[in-house]
Order: sequence, then C-alpha cells, then structure tokens
Amino acid sequence: MNLTLLDSQQPQFPHPRHAVKEPDGLLAVGGNLSPSTLIDAYRQGIFPWYQDDDPILWWSPSERCLIDMAGLHLSRSLLRALRRQKYTITSDKDFAGVVQACAAPRDDDSGTWITAEMAEAYCRLHGMGQAHSVEVWDQNQLVGGIYGVAVGEIFCGESMFSRVTDGSKIAMANLCFGLRQRGFKLLDCQLENPHLMSMGGYLVPREEFLATLDLCRDKQPDWPDDTDWAGCS
Repeated sequence: MNLTLLDSQQPQFPHPRHAVKEPDGLLAVGGNLSPSTLIDAYRQGIFPWYQDDDPILWWSPSERCLIDMAGLHLSRSLLRALRRQKYTITSDKDFAGVVQACAAPRDDDSGTWITAEMAEAYCRLHGMGQAHSVEVWDQNQLVGGIYGVAVGEIFCGESMFSRVTDGSKIAMANLCFGLRQRGFKLLDCQLENPHLMSMGGYLVPREEFLATLDLCRDKQPDWPDDTDWAGCS
C-alpha cells in the first residue's frame, strides 16, 4: 500500500487515480477538515470517511454510485406515500439536526462514521452555503432527512436517516426533484448499497465520474427555494 500522508496544515491531494485497489479507493491519510480542504477534496472527487479511532482517511473509489436527477426510481408504495403528503418537507431548516440523526447508531450498526469532528466540519460548510439538508417533518418531529455538499451541478450526498417508513426515501425524492428544478445534473451517492440501487443508482468508472465532475463543478445553480420541494408528489 502506497498512501500519501497529507500535511496537517496545507494538505495537497494526489490525483484520485493513485488510490489503492485494496481497500478500494483509499487515497490519502491525514490533513484536516477545514472548509477549504473539504471543498478542494470534493472538487476532485475525493471524500473523507473514517472512524473515531482512525486518522482522517480520504477516498475515491474505482466505481462511483450515481443517480440522475431525472432517473430516480420511485416504487409504487413510495409514490403513494408522496401523494398522501403526510409530511412537511423543508431544506436547511435543521441541518445540524439531520447530521446528528444520521450520526446516531443504527439498528444493525452500533457505530458511526460521522464523528463529532466530521459533524462540526460539515456544519461549518453549511454555514458557508456549501452544504445543505432536506428535512422530513411529522408536525414538529424530524422523521427523515439527507445532507451533503453542493459541487457545481452535482450534489454529493453524505448520509440520510429515517425514523418512519420511507422517511429517507421521501427526503431523497424531494431532494432530486428540487435539484432538477434548478438544473443540477447528478446526485453523487459515492458508494453503492441496495437501498440506493433500488432508487435508480448505477455505477460508473472513476475516470468517467471525474470527467463529468470537471464539466459540472464550476457551474453555480441556485439552491432550491421553498416552492421547489412540492412537485414530486
């Protein structure tokens, strides 16, 4: 394994092609989670992912899981849930609450990769207008949500959570509809899982993703406003 050790003050990322094959996509170790470092990483197709006891680890997997904004697959049951309009959808109303909920232990996983340091870092990005959230509310209770980082016309989804049936899927459906309204092209899901693949996720080679990122990252579509979250129902 030949990993780059990043300077803690002024990290310089190697090209993602230098990521190792095992574990797939691991590229560099160290650096910091300052806003400038995170923005630099995302603009190069790199993201942090590590546990509390690890150093900061940076990744760019050999295949990227993506969802086209117009290609989101909605099951019949999800469509029915959206049409019932039982829940209220907002954006950036409680970013910290969404991150905190995503960081909470899951039923099948006693740990979390969203460390306190990571949560604080993304909240700083949110304060700069670079990171956003979509919330699903049952009256005044936060029951679902998703957050991530906007990089030009690509939204890099970081994590989502659900406290009710389909809560995270309702958040993702509304996210994709709102982003499509504003001209965003892709939802970057980073790593595949059955949940994402069932909603239209597909894999592309790293180089294909990086070429698309290069075309999209310098464009600046507006983030959806309150009128853009109602259309997927």
